[in-house]
Amino acid sequence: MITSKFVHLRQDGVSLLVSLASDLVQVLHWGSDLGADADFQSILSATTEPTAHAEGDLPEQHGIWREAARSTTGAPALSGHRNGQDFSPLFALESFDATDTTLVVHGVDRVAGLGIETSFRFVGAGVLVTATTVTNLASGKYFLNELASYLPLPDRAMESLDFSGRWVKERQPVRRQIRPGVISREVREGRSSHDYTIVQMALSAGAQYRSGEAWSMGLMFSGNSKHTIEQLQSGRKAISAGELLMPGEIILDEGQSHSSAEVAAIYSDRGIDGVTDRSYRWLRSRPNHPTNIRPRPLTLNVWEAVYFDHDLARLTELAKVAEEIGVERFVLDDGWFGSRRDDTKGLGDWVVSDEVWPEGLGPLVDVVKKHGMEFGLWFEGEMVNPDSDLYREHPDWILSAGGRVPPTGRGQLVLDLTNPDCYQHVLSQVDAVLSAYDISYIKWDHNRPLVEPGHGGQAAVHKQTEAIYRLFSQLKQNHPGLEIESCASGGGRIDLGMAQVVDRFWVSDCNDALERQQIQRYTQIAIPPEMLGSHIGPTESHTTGRVHNLGFRAITALFGHAGLEWDITQTSPEERELLTSWVSYYKAKRDLIHSGQMVRVETANDSSLVHGVVSQDGTAALFAYVTTAGQGPSRPNALRLEGLNPTTSYRVKAVFPVGKPVFQERTSPAWLDGVTMTGAALSQIGLRPPILFPENALLIEIEAL
Repeated sequence: MITSKFVHLRQDGVSLLVSLASDLVQVLHWGSDLGADADFQSILSATTEPTAHAEGDLPEQHGIWREAARSTTGAPALSGHRNGQDFSPLFALESFDATDTTLVVHGVDRVAGLGIETSFRFVGAGVLVTATTVTNLASGKYFLNELASYLPLPDRAMESLDFSGRWVKERQPVRRQIRPGVISREVREGRSSHDYTIVQMALSAGAQYRSGEAWSMGLMFSGNSKHTIEQLQSGRKAISAGELLMPGEIILDEGQSHSSAEVAAIYSDRGIDGVTDRSYRWLRSRPNHPTNIRPRPLTLNVWEAVYFDHDLARLTELAKVAEEIGVERFVLDDGWFGSRRDDTKGLGDWVVSDEVWPEGLGPLVDVVKKHGMEFGLWFEGEMVNPDSDLYREHPDWILSAGGRVPPTGRGQLVLDLTNPDCYQHVLSQVDAVLSAYDISYIKWDHNRPLVEPGHGGQAAVHKQTEAIYRLFSQLKQNHPGLEIESCASGGGRIDLGMAQVVDRFWVSDCNDALERQQIQRYTQIAIPPEMLGSHIGPTESHTTGRVHNLGFRAITALFGHAGLEWDITQTSPEERELLTSWVSYYKAKRDLIHSGQMVRVETANDSSLVHGVVSQDGTAALFAYVTTAGQGPSRPNALRLEGLNPTTSYRVKAVFPVGKPVFQERTSPAWLDGVTMTGAALSQIGLRPPILFPENALLIEIEAL
């Protein structure tokens, strides 16, 4: 509903109520739907705050721009100056444009010489996308320090949830109380990083996966970032997200504008899984979402099979075994180009190596196609080794602060894609390889953070990020049907911005199934499984040294965009038979896994995990029971399987597409062979699980009768 003083946007059970009753533009409510008949003036009156002693003579006015000139003591949405002047703007509402699901608000400060425009739009599934544009209306340069999106939180938002991590241990949950002060998650790597949270949440007290309220914000940008939750001394709370700008990165001349990165804001009254559900439905509604084009092909990446040892005969044998198993995509990783025989040289020279491939990649591509698979290829086009032809010819084509070479990382420097000549060189070389061979897929790596990322002496993370988006778009335009996987030493560049331009993420360089259970669980908070590469690695993990049985590894890999990263030529006949069975099972279940609702079940101890996928119509589900450590009690806690239709009767059974787990019991629960239960019974009573060895997993199939 739109009036002269209020705009009420509604979608899928979510409301955004904005007051335009004065120059102050204020969000009065972001949360559950207020209904069509809400009395806006009464809500404004009800939310008017008293003024305490020792505060200003007028109540703090927390508008969408959070100006200090309105007595706001929290962080401003806009921070900047004009050579030290105009540091404190005061925007007056000029106009607004609105529909049932969109609002654009225009403000101006004639004294500071600034215009501002903030947009809100529901993009489906109740997901609210917001962004702000600032324009320099006066003479003299305006130095922009920060431009963030803020939304208010209610008093009942008591806890925060975000995610930290490192290489091979990404997205570990961090939950804490919201206290006076600021919870701030900042990234300064020039990419979203292994320590990136993807989304930051505020939660009602005790909120769980399937209960309570959640308010989430995620930046739709892959550069430096800042997510915060703020509580002032008054008790007022707000959540924000924005690009973290480096000093002097954005300088506006008269008439120039800068738009903030978009932010996806999600409210849920159905717990953390409610945020997940809205995020999935939004992303899946896009025409270019990968599952809207075709099913996700079972992938073999040869990295942990051959590393840099490229040999046609060996790779041919891998392709033969892959065909036997049922693999649909074959990906050649690092080492095919220039002088790249190890990880110290050759990056930047994207020309097929005559030394390794004297006849080019054609013979390998032909072998792969002959065996019924698509061919994919690895690139790391944003990086360059000092020991490369490109760097020897163009040492000036790197991001730097000027006057010195930045420290290397993994023996690499970062190419300056904001330099048109450098950008065109990278685009042309990659494009030439894709044009020469039948390549339908590229894995694009980014193996180091950006250090001193400048162009011409000016910080350039923002422009570098825009350049990689543009390059990906151009490659897809030049090669229709091309799919791109984003990899950054594994999971170092997974974010809602990159999700708009790629088809798949490599979740982590760690294929250890135990570590992957946690990494995938929390990456899937915002990113659906069909976009997350999840592979069966070798029996002994390359990154941890742990040894896991095939069943545990396979069930872990099943709940994603599944694949293999293992020298399958060294597998036994029994292992190949089981892998063939697992591949068939993945193909049979991927439509369910890649379209259903994610369900995470609360468990009473830290020694097990329960998760699954329920079809949108509630007629089918697939759950995994995972033991991560030895059980505390001798009798494991019941598995309460949620998300099903309460009144529907289901056939429930354990299935073993990759063999049985290792049981540690004299007798097994009777339901393993099959039982009929209603959704209500499964949710309220549940199933008593078998006793499994640690680091084992069991699949549970559920079908409506």
